[in-house]
Formats: sequence, structure tokens, C-alpha cells
Amino acid sequence: MVEISPKAVPPVCKVIDYKKFLYEQKKREKALKSKATKVIVKEIRFGPQTDEHDYEFKKKHAIKFLQDGAKLKAFVFFKGRSIVFKEQGQILLLKLAQELEEYGKVEQMPKLEGKRMIMFIAPKKAK
Repeated sequence: MVEISPKAVPPVCKVIDYKKFLYEQKKREKALKSKATKVIVKEIRFGPQTDEHDYEFKKKHAIKFLQDGAKLKAFVFFKGRSIVFKEQGQILLLKLAQELEEYGKVEQMPKLEGKRMIMFIAPKKAK
């Protein structure tokens, strides 16, 4: 005897094979899990003195990622003494956020974590 719905009044029970019941329950959970949306995070890395051409090239990739529905993690990596250019890194990320405004919205503003300044951009919903 297997209890089907314990919250019902009175509780519903069935006389069935318990192993079969467990198998069907796992199957149902797996089907629900496969239908759940998976969040993909793509990364784009900049240096504090990224050249204009490199910036444009990476921006095109960022646009493609956002149009495909992936979240974007843009970060500026500071090596050695380049950490003194924190302002340049922040300006670069804010410029990127402004230019990608029509494709996605900023989820997290630029924030310094160790030697990286990280910003997250989520794609806008397709209409």
C-alpha cells in the first residue's frame, strides 16, 4: 500500500508495486527538471587599457551572447600595478553597459573583487 496524497482528507492510498511507484516518481521529476530553463553565463574579459578596436570586437560578441539569451559577465582584470587604473576599468564597464542598453539591463554595477572589477548584464526578454 502506497500513500499517494498525504495532504488530502482522508489521505489517498493505493495498493501498487512500491518500486514501480518510485520509478514513475523519478521519471516525473526528471521530466520537470528537463523543462526548467538553464541560465548560461558568458564571460568577456578586458584589460584597463583595452584598445578601441579590441573593445568593439568584444562588444559585438557581447551583443551576440545577449541576443542568444545568455547572461553576460564582463570584467576588467588588473595585473600587477595596473590596479592604480581602477577608474579606467570602471569607465570601460560603464561605457559597455551604456552601449548594450538596448540588448540587456545591468544586473550588478561594476564592483571590485580582488584584482577583478566585475559587472553582470542580463538579456532583455524577447518580445
